[in-house]
Amino acid sequence: MSSETQLPEFSVSAESNDAAQTTVSTRGHEFVVDEPTANGGQDEGPTPVEYLLGAWAGCLNVTGHAVADDHDITIESLEIDLAGGLDPRKLQGRADDVRAGFQHIEVELDVESDATEEELDAWLAAVEERCPVADNLTNETPTTLGFA
Repeated sequence: MSSETQLPEFSVSAESNDAAQTTVSTRGHEFVVDEPTANGGQDEGPTPVEYLLGAWAGCLNVTGHAVADDHDITIESLEIDLAGGLDPRKLQGRADDVRAGFQHIEVELDVESDATEEELDAWLAAVEERCPVADNLTNETPTTLGFA
């Protein structure tokens, strides 16, 4: 047996329904990624970038509660708001001098807890450090894109 650590793998499969809609499958679950009707879609699901923000919110929730347990903090309620500015000109092929992705993303957490302000500051720093989605958004991740 190799001394290398075996990493758990996560995967999805997706099929194009039309030019604007995709059905994604993972672990027996399916979800639809779609565009608003103004962008040629049927508006039957969130857009890809909305799912990205939602994935970060979900990961912050899971990580936040795990870190709270580790720090003996009780989270009574947690609300997470994310918003980001995205310049669509690159996607639309109208500009080469802008990023295709978000120019910025702002995350606000509203936490009701028994913790002090100092404990919440330490909690937030640990959440940011331990959240896998945050890590993928804030650090370069090697990727490959090719044909099957």
